[in-house]
Amino acid sequence: MTDHPERAHHGSSQAPSTVWTGRATNRIQWLLALAGAGCMALGIELAVGSPWSSGFAPLLMSVIGCLAAGLLILFGTLAFVHVAVKVDGDALEVRCGHAGLPRRRILITHVVGAEYVAKINPRQWGGWGYRWRPEQGTAVVVRKGEGMALLLGDGRTFTVTVDDAESAVRFIRERMHLAAGAERDRD
Repeated sequence: MTDHPERAHHGSSQAPSTVWTGRATNRIQWLLALAGAGCMALGIELAVGSPWSSGFAPLLMSVIGCLAAGLLILFGTLAFVHVAVKVDGDALEVRCGHAGLPRRRILITHVVGAEYVAKINPRQWGGWGYRWRPEQGTAVVVRKGEGMALLLGDGRTFTVTVDDAESAVRFIRERMHLAAGAERDRD
């Protein structure tokens, strides 16, 4: 579900909102999280009820391996079940998963361009998650589909998948113009 800024209607006394929020969700990640939970359950089952007679070292290695793989899969996938994007007057903030980590904050004054991207595919970034590719920049990809790409003042690009990315791009562009106007007024 995406929240959009309220726009003032022509002749209305209601001012436009100063915050845009949106999100993107990937339900398939829950299946991967279940696989991680299964690995952890297997590790616990091995530790508690193992009739292994081949020695303690192989049992310990199996238990630790299952628990470690399970934790890695579980927490690695839950961090990218969804992404929340918030744009206010000063910055764009991206938070991943239920804990909001990893998190990225980009000041609007550092953005020199914002583009709508109709199709972002996890394969072009090397999978889901927080990604970096030298030729493409940095991205938060939680599903395939629409998103936005920000060109930053240092020449880098930041891409994020988010529902209704077109309205996010319009909102960011408005904020960029407001910030540029405020800088001109100060000079």
